[in-house]
Amino acid sequence: MAHPTKYIFVTGGVVSSLGKGLCAASLGTLLEHRGLDVLIQKFDPYLNVDPGTMSPYQHGEVYVLADGAETDLDLGHYERFTNSQCSSLNNITSGQVFEKVIQNERAGVYLGKTVQFIPHCTDVIKDRIREVTLKSDADVIITEIGGTTGDIEGHLFLEALRQFSLEVGRDNACFIHVTLLPYIAAAGEIKTKPTQQSVAKLREIGIVPDIIVCRTEHDLDDDNRAKIAMFCNVEAKNVVAFRDVKHTIYECPLDLRRDKLDRLVSDRLGLESETPDLEKWRHFVDRIINPTHEVNIAVVGKYIELQDAYKSIYESLVHAGAAHDTKVNIVRVDASVLESDGPATELKDCDGILIPGGFGDRGTEGKIIAAKFARENKIPYFGICLGMQIATIEFARNVCHLEAATSTEFDKDTKHPVISLQEEQKGITTMGASMRLGSSESVVYKDSKAYEIYGSERITERHRHRYEFNPAYREQMEAAGLKISSVSSDQGLVEIVEIPEHPFFIGAQFHPEFQSRPNKPHPLFAGFVAASLASK
Repeated sequence: MAHPTKYIFVTGGVVSSLGKGLCAASLGTLLEHRGLDVLIQKFDPYLNVDPGTMSPYQHGEVYVLADGAETDLDLGHYERFTNSQCSSLNNITSGQVFEKVIQNERAGVYLGKTVQFIPHCTDVIKDRIREVTLKSDADVIITEIGGTTGDIEGHLFLEALRQFSLEVGRDNACFIHVTLLPYIAAAGEIKTKPTQQSVAKLREIGIVPDIIVCRTEHDLDDDNRAKIAMFCNVEAKNVVAFRDVKHTIYECPLDLRRDKLDRLVSDRLGLESETPDLEKWRHFVDRIINPTHEVNIAVVGKYIELQDAYKSIYESLVHAGAAHDTKVNIVRVDASVLESDGPATELKDCDGILIPGGFGDRGTEGKIIAAKFARENKIPYFGICLGMQIATIEFARNVCHLEAATSTEFDKDTKHPVISLQEEQKGITTMGASMRLGSSESVVYKDSKAYEIYGSERITERHRHRYEFNPAYREQMEAAGLKISSVSSDQGLVEIVEIPEHPFFIGAQFHPEFQSRPNKPHPLFAGFVAASLASK
């Protein structure tokens, strides 16, 4: 007889950016290697319906799922670290909760009752967990709660989980609390008091963590482990160290395995599972840490100072590098700097140039300068979404001699709108969830570099954009040497452009970074890194 679904709830305390998402994803990796089916979801307390309209300065990258949901970047960790196939059900925000409650109230669902945070909002949260359970065959569902314990906006979610754990039975629910163990250099000591205070906050709500995961720069000695155990009412073996890794986030599952986090969870939930065989994962990590080769890849963007703005792109380059036994040194280049200083200084030592997606016209001319530099100097070039549009604009201006060619995103009255708004986008006035989003199929032409890379005439990729290659310019640009190598199956929209005579010059309208995985790098990233290595 199959066992009931087991639930793991990951909360965080003391400070934000502790790595709850990496903890949840790493635990998912370990449990999958024990032979269990795992699904991971994220509950975010902010009031936005989703992060789709949020600035990268506020939120970092927006990670797009196959069904078009715009979600938190932690869902990228979930899909990369595990076999989880996430959907819009895997991410819920306070905005979605309140929106649903108000819709229900307006529709008379509550039959005239006074609508309150409890039970109406908490019921919506619990219903989401039940819905995910019904639509999944997972043995274990891991739920990460965004924010920090004690924040007023997160209280509803914690209360909902407290209720849910009682409803499914405490034998089927495990609470993991991730906290900070700060090291005070002047005293030469690790301090456990913030962890004690954070757990006390949880206990005020009625949640007693089963396992405490301690983020620490140093190892956790037996004395501190015993101290935390005593004050936080857990067994000493259930106090787990989550150490700062030296080289790559993919060391995190191996680090948590040192304190047997997966076994502690399995024992707590009564899960019968195998000892994990992590040999392939260790081999992947070793290829990252001890590569034979190295290349320098310039990422030319407008949010370059933000580590999380292009998170999936950076990780995809790591995957591709590992596949080629190559360390990828990412050179972050602010596009606006190229507008004043030119490309020679910033790009001269780069073996490849990548221009990621983005919105708005800031830095656009700098990106066009970078694309021209790559084209003229035979440096491998990879443009993603806006990067594909930049390549098109540069080619139109400097090869087709269409003066001031640009996108209508940047100049609505341009004489040569080689990139223009999709017809179905023209009447849209709202911003949220109104772009071309999610997975769609494309046709790849056989006589192309793209087909050589994919080895298939049909591909499925994820999108997030409003503007497209203007078909009115297709014939002129192809005659000048820009090859259209892929179009969408349904509408014939241009998906990939390339320059056949160039060692590697490809622009993709979609976002391949959302489908790259540690031991299965995306073909375009793998091809780009291989070309950059060859050009070196």
